[in-house]
Amino acid sequence: MCGVVGIVSAGPVNQALYDGLTVMQHRGQDAAGIVTWSDEHGLQERKRNGLVRDVFHSRHMLRLQGNVGIGHVRYPTAGGSKSSEAQPFYVNSPYGICLAHNGNLTNFDELAELLIREDRRHLSTNSDSEVLLNVLAHELQTRVNGDPSAENVFDAIEALHKRCKGGYAVVALIIGFGVVAFRDPNGIRPLVLGEREHRGHKDFMVASESVALDVLRFKRVRDLRPGECIIIENDGTLHSRDHQGNAAHTPCIFEYVYFARPDSILDDLSVYKARLRMGEQLAGKIVRDFPEHDIDVVIPIPDTSRTSALQVAYHLGVKYREGFIKNRYIGRTFIMPGQEERTKSVRRKLNAIDLEFRNKNVLLVDDSIVRGTTSKQIIKLAREAGARKVYFASAAPPVRYPNVYGIDMPAANELIANGHTIEEIQEIIGADRLIYQDLHGLIRSVRHDNSSITEFDTSCFSGEYVTGDVTDEYLHELEERRNDAAKQEREERQDPRSNVIAL
Repeated sequence: MCGVVGIVSAGPVNQALYDGLTVMQHRGQDAAGIVTWSDEHGLQERKRNGLVRDVFHSRHMLRLQGNVGIGHVRYPTAGGSKSSEAQPFYVNSPYGICLAHNGNLTNFDELAELLIREDRRHLSTNSDSEVLLNVLAHELQTRVNGDPSAENVFDAIEALHKRCKGGYAVVALIIGFGVVAFRDPNGIRPLVLGEREHRGHKDFMVASESVALDVLRFKRVRDLRPGECIIIENDGTLHSRDHQGNAAHTPCIFEYVYFARPDSILDDLSVYKARLRMGEQLAGKIVRDFPEHDIDVVIPIPDTSRTSALQVAYHLGVKYREGFIKNRYIGRTFIMPGQEERTKSVRRKLNAIDLEFRNKNVLLVDDSIVRGTTSKQIIKLAREAGARKVYFASAAPPVRYPNVYGIDMPAANELIANGHTIEEIQEIIGADRLIYQDLHGLIRSVRHDNSSITEFDTSCFSGEYVTGDVTDEYLHELEERRNDAAKQEREERQDPRSNVIAL
């Protein structure tokens, strides 16, 4: 999962891009990058591994001059975490094009082979974002003689949709032309458009989440429609074209469960309201499955589950308490690479307040259970703090299947619910009782006021892949390539300090 932003303005965009990436830091902590362009200074770039605040210093910001730019925060699904795979990526043929991408291409291997063999393009990384960039460049090259126009850019994006499968939200900067933004035909990955008046000029912005618009005082106009392409020329002229296909709109439901900030609105659906309703649905499930419960207090696992936990406590009629204090200088453990790093980070990130646990039957509420490592460690913390019984509830259903559209859940054997019953999971994580949300309850929670969306991508819960091209063979190959052991091996090969020799 990554975050993207693009701005065309009447004034400098460097600070706005920085601020937009900062409020989307939760979407990726591995690397960050910004590219800007101006007639006077040309293309300026800064990208490195690390958090936004660490990648960009004053000297870098001063160089990022121009009224047009794009930015990216990354966590690795495809590729690795080396700095050469930080985005945006760049090609100089047929024009200078920079591209930043959130998502994952399910036909990456096929596309990479075709690009090299037939399109005669060179790939420098193992990133599917570089593949997307080269597909876009090739399709533009076959359509344009001279300067690009909105029409031939739209045609190139339509051709790209036919070639690229999976989930993707993209912002691209074409030097001397403007910013292009588009979304996959299923609308799996989010992308929202905003505008504001600035110096008598209308500025435009696209971002992965509406919260990035809010902090910069852009008015949220709308979400990009599935497959839609938007072009914002350097002079502020806006063009849009809808995708000609007929794929169903199926946004990723895990955005609402975990990834998006609660103050964001995605596809006209409030993340905050969705999480409130997840709590209501979860409370109903607890009452049905555990009618004679002896819960003394409901305690959330900070931060994402607070909203749901508050509603659970309200509807159960028991106390809500903050029992864990979070170290805010530790990143999100779900998106940290490597099982060992995730395990160590739980202890560094959370500390229990003993008086909220001592001699009490506590219900811990989390947004989801993925690998189970964090849940096990947290339950252990609760017991060490003196809890008499520790019940555990998940606001999402069991995560049993890999996610292939840009969330780092590729290896089924690393998912605790894959191949285990709820009773077995309960024993593994050490809970006295484990309660999961139902899938239909989750869907009801997220849909709330928007009846135009009838389906979601629920593949990690249901095993149903909305793009229709995901086979068992593909899932096996993905698991072999992206499990924690494989990632660790790649990191050792990339790290010059490692004793491992890269052949």
